[in-house]
Amino acid sequence: MSLEKPSPSEVGVTEDGLDYDALAALLGDAVIDREEHVNAEGFVIRPDAVQDVLSTLKNEAGFDHLSLVTAQEYQDRYESIYHLKKFDDPTQQLSVVVPTSRDDPVSQSANDVFRTADWHEREAYDLVGIEYEDHPDLRRILLPETWQGHPLSEDYNQTQPQIVSLREHANPLEEDHSRGDDSDTMFVNIGPHHPATHGVLHVKTVLDGEQVADIEPDIGYLHRCEEQMAQQSTYRHQIMPYPDRWDYTANLINEWAYARAAESLADIDVPDYAQVLRTLSAELSRMTGHFLALGTFALDVYGDFTAIFQYAFRDREVAQDILEDLTGQRMMYNYFRLGGVVWDIPEPREEFFEKTRDFLDDLPEKLEEYHNLITSNEIFQIRCVDTGILEPETAKNYGATGPVARASGIDYDLRRDDPYGYYPELDWDVVTEDGCDNYARVLVRMQEVEESAKIVEQCIDLLEDWPEDEREIQSNVPRTLKPDPDTEVYEAIEAAKGELGVYMRSDGTDKPARFKIRSPCFSNLQTLPVMSEGEFIPDMIASLGSLDIVLGEVDR
Repeated sequence: MSLEKPSPSEVGVTEDGLDYDALAALLGDAVIDREEHVNAEGFVIRPDAVQDVLSTLKNEAGFDHLSLVTAQEYQDRYESIYHLKKFDDPTQQLSVVVPTSRDDPVSQSANDVFRTADWHEREAYDLVGIEYEDHPDLRRILLPETWQGHPLSEDYNQTQPQIVSLREHANPLEEDHSRGDDSDTMFVNIGPHHPATHGVLHVKTVLDGEQVADIEPDIGYLHRCEEQMAQQSTYRHQIMPYPDRWDYTANLINEWAYARAAESLADIDVPDYAQVLRTLSAELSRMTGHFLALGTFALDVYGDFTAIFQYAFRDREVAQDILEDLTGQRMMYNYFRLGGVVWDIPEPREEFFEKTRDFLDDLPEKLEEYHNLITSNEIFQIRCVDTGILEPETAKNYGATGPVARASGIDYDLRRDDPYGYYPELDWDVVTEDGCDNYARVLVRMQEVEESAKIVEQCIDLLEDWPEDEREIQSNVPRTLKPDPDTEVYEAIEAAKGELGVYMRSDGTDKPARFKIRSPCFSNLQTLPVMSEGEFIPDMIASLGSLDIVLGEVDR
């Protein structure tokens, strides 16, 4: 599970890591200042140099992963932060900070360099009010087009009445493809409704005959202001219950994303015993998410309430029973605490271990049953093989992560590549497939359940043998956390859907001045048009299901 040392032949890379001075020299006069963030240096650049800087860092220094775009407002400026990593080694990371004036908050768009910047910049425009020149489609993304003001700006009037008008949907391809009454294109609204779209999603679809000519995912129907609520809550006690509500299908892992960021921000250590408990619970939660993904995907492909869906929920329930024994909750676990976890294995410990081992022992037979019902099924193969193609470079350009990226042959998993928890001490493998299609994404998730089972079994072995007087579940954390003003951090973990990250900036109080969530589903969903254009509508539905999105996390 050890990482190979990065190649020192890359620009700005030494045997000891990144050489930020060499990278600054590579960018030249575009860099006007430098900032120290907790885990990566920030290069402050001119707003008219965004494309040149990002292109240079991508093509000459290897920073091919735009993980997140954070927008925020200060008293004297607006600011966009492009958080860059490398798919080959995500420990090599830096931030590109783009300040703009309050009077004219305009900077260059990064869309031409990273396609994933499209939605990220639209969100920054929608909620904060920063405009991006050369953006191909700078419209609101979470709020209706008629919304007045930007909710995360300091001068936003919360009491202002909002009028959202209804308007007839137009065919976006009408000018190019319509010839009066002889037009072969047809506009179809898919959604917004829940059962067929993995949440409240509206897919604007243009058909040319029976094929998809153009689609646009329309999100924002489930926006719950999670980031704003976190900014109004204290680090120590009040934020931790919220992450369970982002991706609520494999939600315990989400708590780790916040915990890792906050612990880096406040320099908090976590005892080894607590790391084992975190790893155990996170992998059980990953399994519940993958079981649900498998069951709902069967609904998408087979089109009725199949036995596969019921079997998947049967096994998910067993894993949830174990998590309920451990955490006391069935869905909104709230088990993590800064510095550790809230409590130890329930007594009697032997019963908990036996119940977990019984689940693991039964799993191989059940997975074989899934393969008989699903992956070897001729109808399933016809529906999934060579549909929803997502090439590796396209997946990287859109910031796809998790099983979606690994099914396109991208060997990227933060549990191994940016190690945290107890993962580096355990024996497990990162699962990849080269199919790049809907079938490969199903295979990856099913094999990841097997890897999670291996991790859980090793954690049980460790917990059983851990000396009783060394079972420390939480480090000594101050009751009130007040990180130094203007301390900034971005940390991420490997959630069931992919890279889940949290950016925080402190202002010296016990609440973050800025809290930004990097949702894997948000970036993964951007790939749907690429996967679907030229396909038939049933293939598009299968592609959407294969992404395993949760709109509560997409919209946040």
